Amino acid sequence: MLWTMKRKIASRSVNTARLVYLVVCELAGAAIANHTGGPDKIWMGIVGGLIVAGFFIMVESLMKQFSLRGFSNAIVGLLIGVFCAWLLTRGVVQLLEVTLSESVEHIGAVIMTVHVTLYASLGFLGAVLALRSGKDDFSLLIPYVRFRKEATPGPPLLLDTHVITDSRLYGVLNAGFIEGKLVVPRFVLEELHIMANSPSSSRRARGQRGLETLEKFQTNDQFRITIHDSESSNGSDTHDARLMHSCRLLSARLLTTDENLTKAARLQGVTVLNINDLNQALKPKIAVGERIRLPLVRAGRDEHQAVGYLPDGSMIVVNNAVTKINTTQDVTVISTLETEAGTMVFSELFEHDER
Repeated sequence: MLWTMKRKIASRSVNTARLVYLVVCELAGAAIANHTGGPDKIWMGIVGGLIVAGFFIMVESLMKQFSLRGFSNAIVGLLIGVFCAWLLTRGVVQLLEVTLSESVEHIGAVIMTVHVTLYASLGFLGAVLALRSGKDDFSLLIPYVRFRKEATPGPPLLLDTHVITDSRLYGVLNAGFIEGKLVVPRFVLEELHIMANSPSSSRRARGQRGLETLEKFQTNDQFRITIHDSESSNGSDTHDARLMHSCRLLSARLLTTDENLTKAARLQGVTVLNINDLNQALKPKIAVGERIRLPLVRAGRDEHQAVGYLPDGSMIVVNNAVTKINTTQDVTVISTLETEAGTMVFSELFEHDER
């Protein structure tokens, strides 16, 4: 699988970077120990380099879910916290120093402790608050300024299993009618993998088609597709609940073909795009009296009828046209009938005025 292969390549690259960093720390530790203590102390430098490398590799492992966007937010929050601490030291701390300078011994050490505590505490609080905030919070803090979210216009599009396995998905997105970064939750990708290995032939075919569609998106430079790893806080949530949780978390639109999921998501305030709605909107509205150029391909239910199809698949029954099968004729719509299967259209051959 393409996704599994890319994940393995990324894991190998990270492990290679860790190994190189470990070797650099070992060499640096040995060089410092040799320079300061002589050849007999090289082993101490190697141990020290190993401890330093191990510590930072452990920190890097703990930060594997920490994104670059989260890092930039944390830096902004840290700067705000440090600025607030600086303001306090200019006023409150100086007042404290003047007031206690005569009654407290070692006032310099006390002031230094207060400085360090203020800078560290407010910097920490600013970074944490920034990580918990969204882009709209930053725009409120800095009026008329918004951070650029990403190069792809529009909110992200979160894809569910139903739409990924729909053969129309690639054509609709490739036509450019819907824009946005494509997001596939990890649990949806795992479900596709299970479907592709299913003993049921139809389910297996859908799963394989879905994985092939994702591969086409990934190899097309026009699209930017990412895998989302976060889970809902409640591990017992249903599949649909996890989809809606991911949409709210990412401020994403849900792209699906599932009618029940569409209704449930809209009731909970999630923006949903349903390809079936687009398909219905694109179907031409046929009115009585309209003239249509139609290829007749087969006989109808009655002996005198012929049947033709519009490009969107709509069927039109033409009366008294059985002799015109395998030709293209102008027909006039005389009536329409709504059924559970769709709209049935009845027509007759167009009569040309002879003048």
